[in-house]
Amino acid sequence: MLFEDEEDIFTGGSPKKKFFDIVYNANRNLVENELDKLVMRLCIVETMLEEKIGEEALEHEVKQQSMLPSEEIEDCMFSKYIELTANILTQNE
Repeated sequence: MLFEDEEDIFTGGSPKKKFFDIVYNANRNLVENELDKLVMRLCIVETMLEEKIGEEALEHEVKQQSMLPSEEIEDCMFSKYIELTANILTQNE
C-alpha cells in the first residue's frame, strides 16, 4: 500500500475516510453523478469479462480475489477513493 499508516496526522485520515467525509457534505447531485459513472464503468467491465470468460468463471475469480486482497487491489481502491474525492471536490466549488 502506498501509505502504511492510514490515519497519519499529516493526511488527516485514509482516502476512504476522506471520501466519505466529502460524500456526506458535498452537493448530492454531484455525488450521485460520480457514483453513477462508477457503477456504469463497473457494469461495462463486468459485461466485457462475462463475455470473455463467462459468468461463473467471473464470479469464482471475484470470490477468490476478495478473500485475499492483494496489494495491487488495495492500491487500486486507494487510488479510486482519491479519484472520486477529487472529482466531487472539483465540481463542488
